[in-house]
Amino acid sequence: MPWPLDDKNVGTGLPLEGIRVLDFSRVLAGPLVGMILGDLGADVIKVEGPDGDPVRSLKPPVFGGVATYYLAVNRHKRNISADLRDPETFAQISALVAEADVVVENYLPSQIHALNIAALKEANPDCVWVSITPASSGSELASQPSFDLLAQARSGLMGVTGEATGEPTKVGSPLADVVTGLYGTIAALTGLVARLSDRPGRTFEAPLLESTMSALINQAQGYLATGVNPKRLGNDHPSIAPYGPVHTKDGLLLLAIGTDGQYARLVEMLNDSALTAHVEWGTNDQRVLDREPLKDELNRIFRAQDTQTWLRELQPSGVPHAPILDVAGAFNQAEISQGDFVSEVDSSFGKFKTMKSPLLVDGVRPDIRRGPRQLGEDNDDLLGD
Repeated sequence: MPWPLDDKNVGTGLPLEGIRVLDFSRVLAGPLVGMILGDLGADVIKVEGPDGDPVRSLKPPVFGGVATYYLAVNRHKRNISADLRDPETFAQISALVAEADVVVENYLPSQIHALNIAALKEANPDCVWVSITPASSGSELASQPSFDLLAQARSGLMGVTGEATGEPTKVGSPLADVVTGLYGTIAALTGLVARLSDRPGRTFEAPLLESTMSALINQAQGYLATGVNPKRLGNDHPSIAPYGPVHTKDGLLLLAIGTDGQYARLVEMLNDSALTAHVEWGTNDQRVLDREPLKDELNRIFRAQDTQTWLRELQPSGVPHAPILDVAGAFNQAEISQGDFVSEVDSSFGKFKTMKSPLLVDGVRPDIRRGPRQLGEDNDDLLGD
């Protein structure tokens, strides 16, 4: 057998132990699929071309000579570099495909033709094959290179993100890639389940455009059902109020009042006569209609004290609220800093802190068994002979 399991993936007790995953993908969405499967116990081999995954050089930031972008989505993977145009190397990779339970790739149609990927698929018809594509195959867009930003622009996501009077804005993290990667993971797991009962479902696509559009959820459904095109509202919610930031004496905090009962608790806690007098705001329908005057009243009240004072007063009230944290603040909050979500991993690039899987399996968060690898670091072990 050309694919011995990595020792680090034996005896883990994780649900995907023994599952072999071959990851040909680059950048983010596809590699995220491989990483999540690896987090859950799968044995993952990442195959990069001779020049490596381009995400290795997307820096700054950089750690140990490689972009932290690469470190973010490539743990739990052994690494080989392979030129599929070379017949001998192609035969070696084909032998790995023959042993794989899941293959993940994001080749464009022109690359699929040039690299003879169809012949690789024929090496293992029972393998679950997950393709990350720019858009559903057969469309014009499916043959064009695409990236997270382009998907955010085409999907309508930027159309509902940003201030009402400002420009459309992308989400600050690569949400299109992440959502597509999660759909790709769902596809891989669905295919594995289908194999158990010999049901159809071996070949899947996770298209970047449609996956990102699926993240519009209520915004998309509102348009499809009513024809009303949603607009940018900044941090406000189109259907709920108050559901956004209020100004304090020294900054901002968020309120997320999802029910009339929660609003009643807010009014009781604030104990402001002018706000209490607006009995019509007891229903969300009216609060949405009066969004701006309600916001003015709340800003007037909350500007009387600083953010930390309000956070202390809101905490026991049962009113949904949150501070607006930067990335450092998010990692410093007690729920994260005193938990096990962040761990130090030893990798080929040195030791660094990273996030573990957010999932808990039977109440336990899986440990990180292997950090990201150098390009071709495992060639000798996996392709040497």
